Amino acid sequence: MFDLGWSEMMLVGVVALIVVGPKELPTLFRSVGQAVGKARGMAREFTRAMEAAADEAGVKEINRTINAATRPVQFGTDTLRQATMGPRTTAGKPTGVATPLNPGAPIKPGGATDTLAAQRTEERASLQQDAAQWVAARDASQGEVRAAEQHAAASPSDHMPPDRTS
Repeated sequence: MFDLGWSEMMLVGVVALIVVGPKELPTLFRSVGQAVGKARGMAREFTRAMEAAADEAGVKEINRTINAATRPVQFGTDTLRQATMGPRTTAGKPTGVATPLNPGAPIKPGGATDTLAAQRTEERASLQQDAAQWVAARDASQGEVRAAEQHAAASPSDHMPPDRTS
């Protein structure tokens, strides 16, 4: 608190022994100890009151949000943990009775997984069919362009203006 080392405390003790005397020295130290204890208690109470006021004002929630923004990976893992196991208390133990997911559990056939797989297979087939139609349309339009270019190259007189030099 005052950053006193052993040598400084010894010097204070010797000065107090000389000034107060050996008879009153234990009473002095007792009263100083009680005063220091009261000061620490008041400081502890003040700290708790300030923390309670900060909690009521939402400072902790803002602090969590700021920490989440500065550590997105940690925030992501905390959010995932909270979603699977429930929110955590300050002691670090889950508050709910939810159990974690069991990654070793067998997958039941015919469930939502099979439905999702069927939907994705249909979507994939539809996308492949659309892509094939697009490629066919592109090839057809490129074929028309090539045919037009070949026709233009075969009959240059149709596309050239008449010679007016005569």
